Amino acid sequence: QVQLVESGGGLVQIGGSLKLSCEASGPISRFNAMGWYRQAPGKQRELVAHVYSGGDTTYADSVKGRFIISKDNAKNTVYLQMNSLKPEDTAVYYCAADALPDWYWGQGTQVTVSS
Repeated sequence: QVQLVESGGGLVQIGGSLKLSCEASGPISRFNAMGWYRQAPGKQRELVAHVYSGGDTTYADSVKGRFIISKDNAKNTVYLQMNSLKPEDTAVYYCAADALPDWYWGQGTQVTVSS
């Protein structure tokens, strides 16, 4: 059983930065990809960013140029650096691991962007 634990969420002002971390209970190198998703109140969960086993990354258009996903295999941890935060970035952010056919999810961490 894989456990993913997110941390780093909180309250930040518009234009500020936060860095989220997701620590896995075992080697992340075994996963096809790891990603960050988010869900705002009343909305569906959406992809924010993926980092693949080979290091390639993909981003939602809404966060390109502002967010950076990275990973540290030695620490079994994936990060999401979030810059130039906007109110529409407010959501619960979830870490996910793609171990097809299975997916594993963290419990989520709240990010609130306010003025």
